[in-house]
Amino acid sequence: MSTVRETRGGRAGKAKEEGGGDLPGAWAAYGRLLQHLRKRAGLNQQQLGEAIDYSLEQVASVEQGRRPAKAAFTRAADRVLEAGGVLEVLQDEVDRAKLPRFFRNFALIEAEVVSRFSYDPLLVPGLLQTEGYARAVFAGHCPPLSEEIIDQHTEARLSRQKLLTRVPLAELSFIVSEEALRDPVGGSEVMREQWRRLLEVSALRNVEVQVMPAGRGFHPGKNGPFVVVESHEHRLLGYFESQGVGCVVTDPAEVSAFSLRYGKLRSQALNVEESARLIERMVGET
Repeated sequence: MSTVRETRGGRAGKAKEEGGGDLPGAWAAYGRLLQHLRKRAGLNQQQLGEAIDYSLEQVASVEQGRRPAKAAFTRAADRVLEAGGVLEVLQDEVDRAKLPRFFRNFALIEAEVVSRFSYDPLLVPGLLQTEGYARAVFAGHCPPLSEEIIDQHTEARLSRQKLLTRVPLAELSFIVSEEALRDPVGGSEVMREQWRRLLEVSALRNVEVQVMPAGRGFHPGKNGPFVVVESHEHRLLGYFESQGVGCVVTDPAEVSAFSLRYGKLRSQALNVEESARLIERMVGET
């Protein structure tokens, strides 16, 4: 099987990064550019902070690459520094670097796909998660993540959801197990909001959400979650992950097997209308 894997060395790097070392190069590059634009405008860090309603410490941290800029920071700095959008061009890279290290290679691929099909037996897929659900997932990480890292991963996950409404539209299909939908991640209020979010997203014309009902017996998804994507060059790729290791599958025979499995899962799951009615019942039960 041809894969692009996260190695043991990569995982060690991830731990170091989450502990405060080896921070992403995208943050450092953004910081250097911000510093250049600020000096060109004749402002010190304090003055820029006051102009965009951020503290001196926050501006300094962003310039030094110790903290990623949020979208609101970037928009304000771009406007005040008359940067012509150059900072905003880097925002996607800054956000992507907030993702767990093992996922970043696939995130680059995912952002450009023309289609994406996924099966998720354990959790609501990240592209459909609410902020509360995503935060609960990251808060349960073992070993524990710092609050700052939880914030960064949550922001990055929500930023990925631009794919749902990106122009040109991507064709997106999600099959989620009923068990995943009924598992009270984050508690009842978080799940109620999550179910409503699924109904909202499933109304988009480029998105299909199907539920694999509990008690269906053995099916091809029992081997675990996976994703199949189609690139702009109409090349099919697969992806799967487990325990903090992600694999991009490139071998045509293996990707073909993923596609066959997904087609069977689609036929065995509830259709889109039945799935929506099931989720509506879940909302009504709480």
